[in-house]
Amino acid sequence: MSTKNLFSEEAKQKIKDLATDIDFAMFATGLKDNPLHMVPMSTKKVDDSGQIWFLSNKNSQHNKNIIQNSAMHLIYSDPSKMKFLNVFGQAKVSTDIDIIKELYKSSDDAWFEGVNDPNITAIAVIPAEVFYWDPKNNTLVTLLKMGMGALTGDEPDLMDQGKLNV
Repeated sequence: MSTKNLFSEEAKQKIKDLATDIDFAMFATGLKDNPLHMVPMSTKKVDDSGQIWFLSNKNSQHNKNIIQNSAMHLIYSDPSKMKFLNVFGQAKVSTDIDIIKELYKSSDDAWFEGVNDPNITAIAVIPAEVFYWDPKNNTLVTLLKMGMGALTGDEPDLMDQGKLNV
């Protein structure tokens, strides 16, 4: 496994690539409580500054937790593609209708009564500490290299991993 720490524009692009490709993250709030409050959330957008956007109900427990303490944690995982993203940061809740309209898709009708639902909010996650694991090759090549490593005893260089500094 090789370590590639990425900075600024490269880091923002890696966040965008992984978060949009994997899509769903476990969104943890209430980090001072045990157990953590975790819910699956679909990524709506990663903007040019590296902020990750979601839609949420203003009455949800995670919105309440963010208002009390903005620290949060996102865990993206796609084991079938061997891609992982770990994001610790701060979250902020927004009721800006222009942002909500930009993020809203027809599939969100399952959760909200349209884009003008009075309970809809947008959540922006501002990354502070980000780590990633991303295969160097497609899944088939990665699996073949793993198999060869098991046969030969050699440790194959399969993944890029590192810290993302936004």
